[in-house]
Amino acid sequence: MKRHKTVGEFLKDSAPWKKELTRLREILLGTGLEETVKWGAPCYCSGGKNLVGIGGFKSYFGLWFFQGALLADKRKVLVAGGEKTRAMRQLRLTSLQDIDENLIRIYVQEAIQLSTQGVVIQARKDLPLEIPPELGVALEKNKKARAIFEKMSKCCRREYSEYIATAKQEATKQRRLEKILPMIEAGGGLHDKYRSC
Repeated sequence: MKRHKTVGEFLKDSAPWKKELTRLREILLGTGLEETVKWGAPCYCSGGKNLVGIGGFKSYFGLWFFQGALLADKRKVLVAGGEKTRAMRQLRLTSLQDIDENLIRIYVQEAIQLSTQGVVIQARKDLPLEIPPELGVALEKNKKARAIFEKMSKCCRREYSEYIATAKQEATKQRRLEKILPMIEAGGGLHDKYRSC
């Protein structure tokens, strides 16, 4: 996925959802949120806190609320992005006609209010770290990577572990191991390139 530097670049490359994403942008700009680009996509903030993002995917476009699980969601239109997603929720749409400006404004105002009150879902830090067997074996064979891995933060070790564990096929796990072992040896985290956003 291309990491755009401006909203204009993002929209230019957003076929087939350019009109729809442009409309979502207009609505969000009308709410008083600050527009920026994070992770290569438009992000809308209040008081320096990320509240809403927009994006297009293969079969849908939409917006996501970073703390969407806190929203009342009376219409039951928000979905979690994945099984382990605790806070973020998506509003998935498939046509320009699906865009309900009133609903979006209500959800954005609630998100702003919760953010202003300091209400957030914190990342869980108490979960045990489970290193998949494939990564464990690879680290046993590579003493340098193992020593560096053991000194990394629990967060970094968890990201590497989940990256291997979520691969469905053995061949994918092996490709991922080949990719991450040099990264571990270099002392970097799996997602470091996104942390400067």
